[in-house]
Amino acid sequence: MKSHLDSLLEPEARASSEDCGSAAPFFRFLDLKAQFEEIRDEVMQAVSRVLESQRFILGAEVEAFENEMAQMSGVRAAVGCASGSDALLLALMALGIGPGDEVIVPAFTFVATAGSVARLGAKPVFVDILPDTLNIDPAQVEQVVTARTRAIIPVHLFGLPAELDALLKIAEAKNVPVVEDAAQAIGARYYGKQVGSLGQFGCFSFYPSKNLGGAGDGGMVTTNSPETGERLRILRDHGATQKYSYELVGINSRLDALQAAILRVKLRHLVDWTEARRRNSNRYRTLFAQAGVGENVTLPAEPHHCYHVYNQFTIRVRERDRLRKHLNSQGIPTEIYYPSPLHLQLAFQYLGYKTGQCPEAEAACREAVSLPIYPELTERHLEAVVATVTDFYQSAN
Repeated sequence: MKSHLDSLLEPEARASSEDCGSAAPFFRFLDLKAQFEEIRDEVMQAVSRVLESQRFILGAEVEAFENEMAQMSGVRAAVGCASGSDALLLALMALGIGPGDEVIVPAFTFVATAGSVARLGAKPVFVDILPDTLNIDPAQVEQVVTARTRAIIPVHLFGLPAELDALLKIAEAKNVPVVEDAAQAIGARYYGKQVGSLGQFGCFSFYPSKNLGGAGDGGMVTTNSPETGERLRILRDHGATQKYSYELVGINSRLDALQAAILRVKLRHLVDWTEARRRNSNRYRTLFAQAGVGENVTLPAEPHHCYHVYNQFTIRVRERDRLRKHLNSQGIPTEIYYPSPLHLQLAFQYLGYKTGQCPEAEAACREAVSLPIYPELTERHLEAVVATVTDFYQSAN
C-alpha cells in the first residue's frame, strides 16, 4: 500500500531505499549551494573588490563589517576575529582570566564554550540545563558561584536566548561578568534586545553552517565599552598597538577581508533568511500537531519573551537512534547536537565529573535530534520530514 510518505519522496530516493535499505538524501541537511545561487552576483562582486584591492588582512572591509554588526547588534563596539572559538577566548583574555580562576558554563553545548576556558588555564565549572529550553539553568549557576568565579558563559543554544534576566541578576550580585556565547544566535532577541548586547561581551561565529556564515571560519566579539573594544583589537593582533610594538601578549586572530566582504553581503539578507527559518519552524509545528505524535516528540521551546532564530530545529524524541536510522533509510537528513555532554568528555576528565551530575544534559544527549530548518527548504521537504517521523511511531505502535 502506497503511503503519504511515498508520494513526497523523489523516485530516486524511493528506489535507493527499496534497493539497499538506506537512501541517499533527497535533500541536504543544509544546502549552502542553494543560498549561494541566490546571491552569487553580489558575492562575486564583493570578492572581486577585495582581490582588486589586494588588502586581505583587516582593513576597510573588516572595519565596515564591524560597524554594520555593531549597529545591528545595538552595541558600541564590534571586533572581528578568526573564529567563534577565538571570540570566546579573546573575551576571556580581555577579562584577564587565567590559572586559578573559575568560569561557569553549561554541560550541553559545543566544546569551544568550555575549551576557551581551559585553554587559559582556568577551570570550567559545568552546570545542568533547563529541560524545556536546553539552555543553562540559572538556579544551578547561583549554587556554584564561588570567590574564584570570574565569569559566567550562557549559551544561546540553537538560536534561543538563555534566561539572561536571572543570570544578569546573579552576576550583578556576585560582581561577575557575563560573556554571551551567541555563536548560534545572531539576530535573536531577549525581551526585544539583541543577544550579544546584554552581557559584558557577546561572542559570534561565522562558521559556514551558522545563520550568517562565511566561506570559512570567522568570528566577532561585541561590547558596549569602546575601551574594551580597543583592548580586544590589540589582543587579536599579537598584542600590538602599532607595528612591532607589543603592549600585551595576544594571539593571531584577525578576520580576513575576504570573509568580511562576503559576510557584508550576507548580512543584508539575514533578516529575510531568519524569517524564512521561523516560517519553517511554524510549519513544522503545524504539521507535527496535525500528525498527533506529541507523546513521542517534544518540539523546541520558544518563550514569549524570546525571538528564536532557529540555527537548529532540535526536537526531543523517544527511541532517538532508531528514529534517526529510519529517517536516514528514507533519505531524510538529520544531525545530533550533541551526542555527549561536556562534563563527561575525555578532554575534561581531569575535572572529576561523573555520570548523573548533570542529568538533564545527559538526557538531552540521548533524546535530541535536529531536523533541517534552512531557508531554502520547500513545503514538500517539511511534509516529508514529518510524515517520516509519523510513520516511524505509527509502525512502532
